[in-house]
Amino acid sequence: MMLLAGLVLPLAGIGEIMPHDGDENMAVSLALAGLSFLVTMIVGRPMITWLRQHGIGKKIRMELTQHMDKAGTPTMGGLMFIFTGVLMTLIFNTAGRLSMLLPLGVLVSVGALGAVDDKMNLVEGKGEGMSGRFKMLWLVIIAVISAFVLHLPDPWGLGLHHIYIPYFGRFDIGWIYLPIAAFAIVSMANAVNLTDGLDSLAAGTAAVAFVSYGIIAYQQGQTAVVTFCFIMVGALMGFLWFNAPPAQVFMGDTGSLALGASLAVAAFMTGQWLLLPVVGGVFVAETLSVMLQTSWFKFTRKRFGEPRRLFRMTPIHHHFEQLGWSRTQIALRFWLMGMMAGLIGCALALM
Repeated sequence: MMLLAGLVLPLAGIGEIMPHDGDENMAVSLALAGLSFLVTMIVGRPMITWLRQHGIGKKIRMELTQHMDKAGTPTMGGLMFIFTGVLMTLIFNTAGRLSMLLPLGVLVSVGALGAVDDKMNLVEGKGEGMSGRFKMLWLVIIAVISAFVLHLPDPWGLGLHHIYIPYFGRFDIGWIYLPIAAFAIVSMANAVNLTDGLDSLAAGTAAVAFVSYGIIAYQQGQTAVVTFCFIMVGALMGFLWFNAPPAQVFMGDTGSLALGASLAVAAFMTGQWLLLPVVGGVFVAETLSVMLQTSWFKFTRKRFGEPRRLFRMTPIHHHFEQLGWSRTQIALRFWLMGMMAGLIGCALALM
């Protein structure tokens, strides 16, 4: 590990490097992904032990009777990859790259919001977690602040206000950028949160999405974003060591909300945010399943006097579980769909 750190430390202060240095920066980013994996592996076991000793166990929804065997499993495991992501980015990816303070700030602030909700919803507690409106309010506040940082000109922000459309090029959309960015950050945070319902499902699909945006950022010469994305990939791989079926720890809202929000910020920093619903296709499908189920439920109750369902249960991964698919089968197939979505997103970015 010391040898690897010695390799990357001299490169930590490099800012926006020239295109011919891109391969070297990618090599460093991939090395940092490996180092992030090792760091998460090292801190993972002590953190799980600490969570278990403090009674931070998962409470299972009553309708998920098939998941009752998971009750009490340590949650808030998202602290693992948040810790690694923050540590590695601060050491190797902020010198000359102060823009990285934005995704770091989002990762920490949204993670803290999720941690409060997780703490209020423990298996041994009497509460039902933070109210949806209160949690959404704070998430919107963080998203709006992030949108302003993305949009405002230097030195107050990054001065981003464009949209890239495959085949057609780049267009300035002015102030409209602000509500779009805020909406995307909130939406992606909630989408990843909905996806986090089976062992390894959210972490695996999020890692694929970060790889995709790492490739997109590399193609654009966004070296700092490349490094941040691959640091997150390595940290998520380390978390998956403990989250693989049968999971020893869950990421909780601490991890899922932070992952979605920071992924959206990374997407906006590349400028290729229009591809976020493509790269995050699994997250979009999970969210749409809940929206369709809720809308159809309300419509049929009003129209026919009794509610009806489109799916057996939502988010949609529970529908497949009700059909008899194993949890591992669902997770792996959703991973495959996430990989295909990521490939399509990268292809569109190259156009």
